[in-house]
Amino acid sequence: MGRLLHAGWCEDAELIPVARKPAPGCHVWGPGQSPRGLPQVDAIAAFWGVTPGEGGDLSQNVALAWEAQALGAALRARVVLHASSVAVYAPSDGDLTEEAARGAPNAYGAAKSDMEDALSTLPKTGPRAVSLRIGSVAGAESLFASLAQSRAITLDRFADGCGPVRSYIAPTDLARVVSTLAICEAEILPPALNVAAPRPVAMADIVAAAGREVVWRDAPVGARQRVTLSTARLQSLCPLTPDAASPSHLVAEWRRLAGVPA
Repeated sequence: MGRLLHAGWCEDAELIPVARKPAPGCHVWGPGQSPRGLPQVDAIAAFWGVTPGEGGDLSQNVALAWEAQALGAALRARVVLHASSVAVYAPSDGDLTEEAARGAPNAYGAAKSDMEDALSTLPKTGPRAVSLRIGSVAGAESLFASLAQSRAITLDRFADGCGPVRSYIAPTDLARVVSTLAICEAEILPPALNVAAPRPVAMADIVAAAGREVVWRDAPVGARQRVTLSTARLQSLCPLTPDAASPSHLVAEWRRLAGVPA
């Protein structure tokens, strides 16, 4: 997600990429290292963390959040934007507001929820911590990984005859959100913020926009048809147009930034 954000950055705010290993155009810094040599900034976008499938310790997401806050303080940032996830929420069939119950059904969501709890104990001094509960980022989740590899995509079909629905956002729109929040007055930013396009998207529509074929299967027990976010709070801070949820827009931005041919 961080690489896509870097590739899609076209905002007025200057982006200063930081990586743990040498990479083109990036400062090199990692947890425990001195921030000497890094410039002062208005905001830190902490788009790092341990994710499922890496074989790492998910509990390290708390320690990484603390590291991001410490880095923000050292660089005199006003705000630190932490990459949380829609996965922190308990299952629901409706659009999830920031006040919806947390109760993640998987270890990753629980780890991100623990991260948010840890950030809530921070003293009022230092950078303001904002947990971005990000939906599905086009190009950084399983559907788009499958689109890059296969002509036929298997989706679950539920009792109503329809498939999964999710809240997506294109990397370029995520960049706009990050840059806008970076220059907001810290005092108006909430401790948690849902981040996605204004409307949910049917995964089958994304598959169709990519010119791929859907292969349907009966949804297994426990599968979730809807995982969708209310973005009213985000829209008040950084309005995104309805086109941000267009399947063709999501696919086009993924192809452009990831270099995937049509």
